Amino acid sequence: MAIISNGTTIADAGAFSASLGSLVHIKTITITSNVASISFVHGSSDVVLDNTYPIYKFEVINLHPDTNKVYFGFQASIDSGSNYGIACTAANFGAGHTEGGSDGGVGYNGAGDLSQSTSYPKIGAFDRLGSHNDNSFAAELTLFNPSSTTFAKNFICRTQHGGADAATSNNFVAGYFNTTSAINAMSFKFHDNSSNIQSGKIKLYGIKDS
Repeated sequence: MAIISNGTTIADAGAFSASLGSLVHIKTITITSNVASISFVHGSSDVVLDNTYPIYKFEVINLHPDTNKVYFGFQASIDSGSNYGIACTAANFGAGHTEGGSDGGVGYNGAGDLSQSTSYPKIGAFDRLGSHNDNSFAAELTLFNPSSTTFAKNFICRTQHGGADAATSNNFVAGYFNTTSAINAMSFKFHDNSSNIQSGKIKLYGIKDS
């Protein structure tokens, strides 16, 4: 039995003929003790971040800070990590709800906005991350065509974490790095309260063209 879509056979007798693309694992960095930041630099420690893939995806898994009430952020580099500070414009909105059910809502949060700023964008700015034992931070960050030398570099990020005030916080951040130079390194860290990353992991994937 064949599966036909818009006049095109995409599967016949269990064999797919349509090219669906693929998610290729590149690198996993696991943190087991306090570090100030995590960096993925093209050409270093098996990291690929060039024109091999048109889209790159970072998965942030159960990151835990060593101090309370912090934001998580990221920045890009065009000189292989020597400097992280590309001008970035970003907007943020999110939803939150407390464990006690007494407060919740959806809304725009200007704390996560940037306007041509070279600082680290605040991922999860709807509510700062807590350092309680059961708090952790998770996110998916998609970076589009970082090797382009024609266009600015767009990104989309979705996050989920346990807030410092016993609340769940689901956030959406999107923007662009305003450079036509190729981005070849990305850095992640907590900021505010001089916090380190105590534990967790970040995975890097390339998304192959169809």
